[in-house]
Amino acid sequence: MARLTYKRAGVDEALEKSLLSSLQSLFRTTRRPEVLKETERFAGLFALRRYRNPILVSGCDGVGTKLRYAFRMNDHTSVGVDCVAMNVNDVVTFGAEPLFFLDYVATGRLRPKALRGLFRGMVRGCREAGCALLGGEMAQMPSFYKEGEYDVAGFCVGVVEKGRLIDGKDVRKGDLILGLASNGVQSNGFSLIRKVYPEKTIRNTLARQLLRPTRIYVKPILTLSRRFHVKAISHITGGGLYNRVFQNIPSKRHAILFRGSWPVPKLFRDLQRKGRLNDETMFTTFNMGIGMTVVCSRKDVVPIQSILRRFKVPSWIIGEIVE
Repeated sequence: MARLTYKRAGVDEALEKSLLSSLQSLFRTTRRPEVLKETERFAGLFALRRYRNPILVSGCDGVGTKLRYAFRMNDHTSVGVDCVAMNVNDVVTFGAEPLFFLDYVATGRLRPKALRGLFRGMVRGCREAGCALLGGEMAQMPSFYKEGEYDVAGFCVGVVEKGRLIDGKDVRKGDLILGLASNGVQSNGFSLIRKVYPEKTIRNTLARQLLRPTRIYVKPILTLSRRFHVKAISHITGGGLYNRVFQNIPSKRHAILFRGSWPVPKLFRDLQRKGRLNDETMFTTFNMGIGMTVVCSRKDVVPIQSILRRFKVPSWIIGEIVE
């Protein structure tokens, strides 16, 4: 009888080391000047510079059951982007610049091709957000996950000067709400979507639409926050448009949304019709075509929309702040 080893138990440490080693040059493309020399020790090192009164802003999120479609379509790069996007978009709602990102990947058995695609997506997302992929953890958990499946989560840390923190305290009656276009469903509501479109029966064209990665808003939002008095920002994720739009609005203020003021993508209309979903379910589950909202003064709307067009992010006036 062969002697029992960790590898025979299902954990291939040599393959993991080889996989990560082959990706180091890719990971290095996300480096920022503040990243200290690479280390194989227990944590990544990042030097905080250029800030007088810094506030650190952190976020943690995953991709959720969207992974089921990724497994079905063997498309892992898109969910790698999603994992970064869900975190950096949360951090930037406070006006914070994402500094670095870390990942956690858990799987039953290493599948190098799929994981390379996943990490390529993470690198793409980090480069788009301007943050460093500083490190992470790969957990091999034999018999815990089904063959060919994994789970992934991300962690992001950003920084903002205390005096430039966007927390909604300056929101006033008469301010307008700009809705920034999403890239489709993005990464929320998939437990409901899978009831309407089971992954075993889904067509390739529709699956590709559902797998579009979440739009990363970091660069346009940071540009706006440095040039204008942006008063509140909401990332439209779990809870849908109706719940999330109020996230950073003070309790003494309220928001009115203008139905019909933006084009709801066909993907959502088809989902509502096929699933026989009412409006309340749709607007409290999905982003409905709006991935982020920005509250600003009326006088700033036109120049803000001009900058968003330069970043190729469509936007619409979708609401107003009231008492």
